[in-house]
Order: sequence, then C-alpha cells, then structure tokens
Amino acid sequence: MATQRNGIDDDRPGTDEDGVSLTAQEASEVDEKRPTSVQVLHETVRLEGESELARPASALLWSALAAGLTMGFSMLARALMFAHFGHTPAGWLLAGIGYSVGFLIVILARQQLFTENTLTAVLPLMTHPRLKTLGRLLRLWGLVLLGNLVGAALFAWGLRHLDGLETATHEALLSIGRHLIDLTSWQVFSRAMIAGWLIATLVWLIPGAETARVTMIVVITSLIGLGGFAHIVSGSAEVLYVVFSGGASFTEFAMRFALPTLAGNVVGGSLIFALISHAQVRGDRSH
Repeated sequence: MATQRNGIDDDRPGTDEDGVSLTAQEASEVDEKRPTSVQVLHETVRLEGESELARPASALLWSALAAGLTMGFSMLARALMFAHFGHTPAGWLLAGIGYSVGFLIVILARQQLFTENTLTAVLPLMTHPRLKTLGRLLRLWGLVLLGNLVGAALFAWGLRHLDGLETATHEALLSIGRHLIDLTSWQVFSRAMIAGWLIATLVWLIPGAETARVTMIVVITSLIGLGGFAHIVSGSAEVLYVVFSGGASFTEFAMRFALPTLAGNVVGGSLIFALISHAQVRGDRSH
C-alpha cells in the first residue's frame, strides 16, 4: 500500500507491487530528490506569517524602516545602470538586474517589506478566519507600510541632496520617477497588481529554493524592473525623488502613484496569489 510523505503519495519501491526494489539508502535518495509539496510550502509560509504577526511593534517599525532605506538601492542601482549603459543594447537589461539589488538585500537580511506580508501574514487569516487575526494583520500592515515609506522617503531626500551625484544619474532618477507619475491610475494599478503577484510568488518559492535562492530573487525582481511594474516601496523612492526635486507635489505622489500602487500590490499578492494558493491546499486536504 502506498504511504504519504510531505502530503504526496509515496509509491516508493518496496511498498508498492508495481515498484522496483531499492535499498534503504536508495529509497532515501529518492525522497530527498522529490520536490517540496504544496502543503509543506503553505505551512512554512503560514508559520512565518504567524511569527511576524506576533512581533512587537517597535521591532516591526525598525525592521520596516531599514527595509525602506535599503529599497532605495534598487532605485539607485537602476539609475546608475541607465546612466552608464542606457545607450547600449544591454542597457535596459542591466537596469532591470540593478533593480534587484534592494530586494536581494532586504530578503536575505530578513527585513520587513510590505509586499512580502501580503502573502505571509494573510495565510494565517485564511487558515483561521478570526477578527483577532484580522486585527493583528492590519496592525502589521500599518506598521510595516509606515516604516517602509518613511525609509524610502529618507533615502530619496538624502540622495537628492547628496553632493557629487553625477548629472547623468540625476537625470536618470528623474526620468524613472516621472514615468510612474505620467501613467494613469488604472495603468499604475494594473502594473502594481502584477508586481504584487510576482513578489508573492517569490515568497512562496523561497522555502523550497535552497541553493537557488539568490538566483530566484534576482530573476523575479529583475522582471518587475524590466516590465516597469509598480512596487509601493521602491516606486515610492523613485517618485519621491522627483517630488524632492520640485518636479511633482506630494498630492500627485499620493493620488497618482501611492494609492493605486498600494491597492494593486494588495490585490495581486493577497486576493489573487494567496487566495488561490490557499484554496489549492484546502482542496487537497478535503480529499
């Protein structure tokens, strides 16, 4: 009779009459080479979310502030690539790769990034829907978003007033930020929804990535940069650089970028990816 390991039917040779006879060591190697089951991924991400929901407010704020500051390096690296390689055929590709710098640091350093929590912190609520859990989720989202935006704003302000910034880099920073402001609210929302979906996908895949973790982060976040998809934290740094340069107002930042981007990131990460992933696991457990 077949047994189950990690939520997957185990047809391991020796336990099924149709299998091939293997030694205990060979059978163990078969188990090690099997991909992580969706149930294991779900539980890993859910437990991570439970841990984040229980963290003190001060710890969340400081970690979120650090993440917001760090995400500024995605903006800076992208602009540097545009400034130095924008005239080459590979310029756009290099700029996309540069965009991954901030994400790489934030994720590996385990700093609090709002778009990660649109998946991790939502799964506990979907698993056990309670008003108390909803309150903890909203508390987490509010604290992390505040810290991220303050950090992004500080980075953008500091970079704008940094002496010695090359003219080409300054112009690239302005061009990137103005592009986001020039989009319609629906365009921003649509692009933000895709970005939220991609970040949630990344968070879901990381537990099973093992040695490919860095490559996975670079590939997925570079795709966000290459596609011009809107991310509430890195995008805020880009648009606020324009604001601090006098090219836009805070009202334009809030109404034309921040609000539609925030809504899109939440819809893509929570209402689409998290809901579908959770429904998949519930469907498996019902059989």
